Amino acid sequence: MKNIAYENQNEQKSSKKLADFLEKNNLHKKDFAKMVGVTLSYVYNLIDENVPFSTRSITLERIATVMDINPEDFTEYQIPSDSVVYGENLLMLKDLIKENNMTTLDFLKMFDRKKRLELVDILRGAKPILIDFEELKEIAGVLNMTREELFKLWKTRMLEYLQEGGFNIDKNAKLVNAMFNCANGEIEKVYNS
Repeated sequence: MKNIAYENQNEQKSSKKLADFLEKNNLHKKDFAKMVGVTLSYVYNLIDENVPFSTRSITLERIATVMDINPEDFTEYQIPSDSVVYGENLLMLKDLIKENNMTTLDFLKMFDRKKRLELVDILRGAKPILIDFEELKEIAGVLNMTREELFKLWKTRMLEYLQEGGFNIDKNAKLVNAMFNCANGEIEKVYNS
């Protein structure tokens, strides 16, 4: 019986933590649901202290990402056996969010609601950073990135993409350099027009 009471206290803490976050940030439950990829009724269950809090790792990681906390702050979270390694680009994005004095929630609110879940998954390391330059340009605008920072972000991501596809960067160095020089010239034109 003691274990059940203890578990209920933990569930209440997680439910209350989330409810307080939503209230403090004046974040509508429907918007939050879209950010973490759940239904509105699921959010109501999450904040209901009489309903067990979620134990789904993905859901807890998404919630924690939006709240700018560690998933481990939820007692229900089970640390996965395969750890996520944040790449250089993701760390750069996270640093830029902080340098702009933004919370993750502030950052997410700068984008269309349909795009927020994808960004949450990128920020928690579950998806790679976008490779599409126009998409990256939108992120760069929100984070006040310079043209050079944007190009570096895109170039690093493109190199990762090529290597993941089995492309040998070293053996094809001339081709790679020509591609990036050409791309850099086109980006320069876009920024100067």
